[in-house]
Parts: sequence; C-alpha cells; structure tokens
Amino acid sequence: MTEKENIVEIFSDGACSGNPGPGGWGTLLRSGGRERELSGYEPRTTNNRMELIGAIEGLAALKRPCRVHLTTDSQYVKKGITEWIDGWIKKGWKNSQKKDVANRDLWERLLEVSQKHQVEWCWVRGHAGHPENERCDELARAAIEKGRG
Repeated sequence: MTEKENIVEIFSDGACSGNPGPGGWGTLLRSGGRERELSGYEPRTTNNRMELIGAIEGLAALKRPCRVHLTTDSQYVKKGITEWIDGWIKKGWKNSQKKDVANRDLWERLLEVSQKHQVEWCWVRGHAGHPENERCDELARAAIEKGRG
C-alpha cells in the first residue's frame, strides 16, 4: 500500500439560497481509488452552517481512525478549526468581541469527529475550477433544489 492510499481525501462545500435560507452541503470522499458522495439539505440555515456540516459529515462517514486530507473553500471552517477554536474554548466559547461563538453546536461536533482522525486542513478558492470543489458545490446546490421539492 502506497503512502497516498493510506490517506482519505475529503472535499466539502456548503451552499445557501439566501443567507439565511434553504441550504445544502456536499461532500466527496476518496480513498484507494474509490469515491463516495454525500449531500444533505436544511430548510432554513446559513452558509457557514452548511460549510461546517459538509466537513462534519465527511469525517463522520469514516468508520475507523484515518489520516485525512480535508479540503474546503471556507476560510471560516479552516481557520475556525485550526486557529480560533482553542481560544474560543479557553474563553468559554466567547469570540474576540466577548460574544457567544456562532454555531457552537457544530464547532463542538466538528472538534469531536476530527479528533478521531489525523486531519490536515486545506483551503482552496471556491468557484475557481478546482474539480472536486466544483463537484461538492454541485451536490450542495442539487440538495437545495431537491429539498425545495
């Protein structure tokens, strides 16, 4: 087994039609030449919540601890989990303005599912032609359309 085959690649994205509004998320998992796509819908949510849920669902789909390369187009998700979350926890889930951290429920869940794995968090510019990011965006938008019925 090569080094690349030991790594699970996860790509995630979220979308919202209005903010808040109906939202969707999409996730693509890839490992050992296999791919799996996941998506979901929320009737009234925010873009940031959908971005978080995409990452959470990708990690939660893993059945055993893995080395993960997770790619998101959300600076909010990447910086939140890699730079801000420790400070939020130390400050009792308060942000730099001493206000409650938005989406605390999802940040706690993301922390929980990510701690089971060895995760490298990566950011790509959204809507810039990155094939997997574009696919996740398609999944998220399709989930919105399907959810609207």
